[in-house]
Amino acid sequence: MPSLRASPLLNYPLSSSPSSLKRTNYSINVPKLPRVSFSVTKAIASSRRIVMHEFDKFTVREKSPLLQKNTLYDPDLHSPTNSKATVHVQLYAILEAVADRIEMHNNVGKQRDNWNTLLLNSINMLTLTASTMAGVAGTSGCDGAPLLALKLSSALLFSAATGMLLATNKIQPSQLAEEQRVAARLLKQIQTQIQTTIAIGNPTEGDVRDAMEKVLALDKAYPLPLLGGAMLEKFPEKFEAARWWPKSRSNYDTGKIEIEIKNNNNNGWSAELEEEMREVIEVVKRKDAEDYERLGNIALKINKGLALSGPLLTGIAAIGSMFLGDGSSWEVLVPVLGALATVVNAFEHGGQVGMVFEMYRNCGGFFQLLEETVEATMEEKDLEKRENGELFEMKMALQLGRSVSQLRELASKSASCRMEGREIDEFASKLF
Repeated sequence: MPSLRASPLLNYPLSSSPSSLKRTNYSINVPKLPRVSFSVTKAIASSRRIVMHEFDKFTVREKSPLLQKNTLYDPDLHSPTNSKATVHVQLYAILEAVADRIEMHNNVGKQRDNWNTLLLNSINMLTLTASTMAGVAGTSGCDGAPLLALKLSSALLFSAATGMLLATNKIQPSQLAEEQRVAARLLKQIQTQIQTTIAIGNPTEGDVRDAMEKVLALDKAYPLPLLGGAMLEKFPEKFEAARWWPKSRSNYDTGKIEIEIKNNNNNGWSAELEEEMREVIEVVKRKDAEDYERLGNIALKINKGLALSGPLLTGIAAIGSMFLGDGSSWEVLVPVLGALATVVNAFEHGGQVGMVFEMYRNCGGFFQLLEETVEATMEEKDLEKRENGELFEMKMALQLGRSVSQLRELASKSASCRMEGREIDEFASKLF
């Protein structure tokens, strides 16, 4: 620090002349600074390099999709050569699409359930009103304009009921509602599977591909639109189980199982467990799948008969309404036909026979999926590529509504019955 030193003023008379003043000395001491020699050009260039480097870092961070969520930036994770972040983003995109589909199926299912109730009540009211008018026309003894009005009104109401019955029986609203409920439940399963894959970590492009195929296969199995040929056939020639999963792609290597067994790395699998799974699937095929196929065919035949009977009865009643009066037999037949049509419609749509048929289709598909899953797992010779054996056994038991010990008892009972040449008297599933 520079210092200031001043001599004091002594005996300074006010009347004295300037020459009589004593000389005052002031001195300022400034410390010596070290010499610094630098090049201005080099400093500017260095500063520009630092600024450009920081700008590049800032630009990369702005392009990062994760920085906006206040996450740490990892250049290795988001480098173009690393697809780990891309796989996560793709799985989250599929999750968003699945959640949207779940909402759509729930909304459409409620709407079509309302269709079933409204159409059922409307058709029954039309049919009963037309039957009442036909009965009044036949018993009141009226003639002329009053009789013509009753005849025309009854014929129009029966005709309207016939047209509405044809449309309702074609689309089967109760079956449509069941399709949407099943689709929403299966989409929730896919949603949970994707979330589990992300939570466990290290998802791959194969997981993304499998999730996409599952969603698209389910869209095909349970379509939303009714027009353009997208709607499922409600009256097929024979019962067929629903299929909502993609066909498995398998390229199995048969030469690795011996190596894995020698290395004692069986991934929870053993010869006993494989035999147990085969026995359980045999019970599923011989008992559960066949029983639901039989019930599905019965429900299909009943639904076909009711779908034809309702419009046929109302159509005949509409024609007979034009011949009311003059003591004809139509005065008795028309009200009876209307009453029968009401009963048939109430049983078909009030009892939701279409929904029952769809339930059997879904159960048949469930058993078929179990069968294909076990067969595909058994055909995989590389045990490391299989799902863990103990986990697979537990999942199978839960899907059939059994404990692991009960599943093993079922397999043992099936093996003993097969050796004795008799049919097992127990179903594999305790849920359906």
